[in-house]
Amino acid sequence: MAPIAVGDSLPDGTVNYFDENGDLKSVSVHSLAAGKKVVLFGVFGWLSSLKHVPGFIERAEEFKSKGVDELLCISVNDPFVMKAWAQSYPDNKHVKFLADGAAKYTHALGLELDLSEKGLGTRSRRFSLLVDDLKVKAANVESGGEFTVSSAEDILKVL
Repeated sequence: MAPIAVGDSLPDGTVNYFDENGDLKSVSVHSLAAGKKVVLFGVFGWLSSLKHVPGFIERAEEFKSKGVDELLCISVNDPFVMKAWAQSYPDNKHVKFLADGAAKYTHALGLELDLSEKGLGTRSRRFSLLVDDLKVKAANVESGGEFTVSSAEDILKVL
């Protein structure tokens, strides 16, 4: 399957997250993105998140000032791991951490990364998407494990 690209419609799928009250929620991606301008960015693991996530948290107000309604971080992981990641950023007020436990949504995006040979199974490539009312306006997708085009700074350039 070809990776999602500019002009594509964002596919729907179900993801999980813990809300601000600590309740586990299962929601459709469309319910989070329909009628909104969102940035959806993907990380393949905790170490990846150390490079990728802080920029989105630190620049969240800048995203908001440019009309972005939601900052959504997704990873092929369970919601409990994603909750722990979110809690490791106590200053975070705007990034929502979404779990794609079985990689179904990541596969629908065409952004899966097979790391089975390294004992990690299927993960997500690093990426950042700018989506406006379910239409992809910018798609910054990394090759393999690189981190060269999908940072917060990179997606801010197109806003």
